[in-house]
Amino acid sequence: MAKADEVAGVVLAAGAGSRFGMPKVLAEEGVWLRRAVTALADGGCDEVIVVLGAAVVDVPAPARAVVAARWADGMSASVREGLAAVGDAEWVILHTVDTPDIGADVIDRVLRSARDSGSGLARARYHGRPGHPVVVARRHLGALDGALHGDEGARAFLGGRDDVDSVECGDLATGLDIDVR
Repeated sequence: MAKADEVAGVVLAAGAGSRFGMPKVLAEEGVWLRRAVTALADGGCDEVIVVLGAAVVDVPAPARAVVAARWADGMSASVREGLAAVGDAEWVILHTVDTPDIGADVIDRVLRSARDSGSGLARARYHGRPGHPVVVARRHLGALDGALHGDEGARAFLGGRDDVDSVECGDLATGLDIDVR
């Protein structure tokens, strides 16, 4: 049974960061990781989970770490590991470690939209460009898991639906995914 209105935030941080030159979880001596954890914790998450893989590091409080043993299989393995760790949370927020300018205000806005929309699905947009975070209600987790493959996270699942609430957040952050140093 899902815990009424409990929110679990998942930081996807397992990749090797091959284009970046190192695992992004290590970027700026862990600053990006701390920002992601703080954004989720301060943005409304009751629990924060960090999915690690290529580099296993201590995670900042209040987060806890899980390791995606198959992280090299791509983003889908990381998302699956994160979903398996959320327990009975009613809401899951997927966030990435390599979008360091996203703060608690973005997390809060997208979460509120998902709760209010009725669809239970919301995704941040930055000047019309889709990005993170993504919020998924528990009732959609099975379908999301079934759509995961390779190096894609929730993109295919979200792209095949017409009920995803698009939440403009370009006034709060760039939402840019940093791939190179």
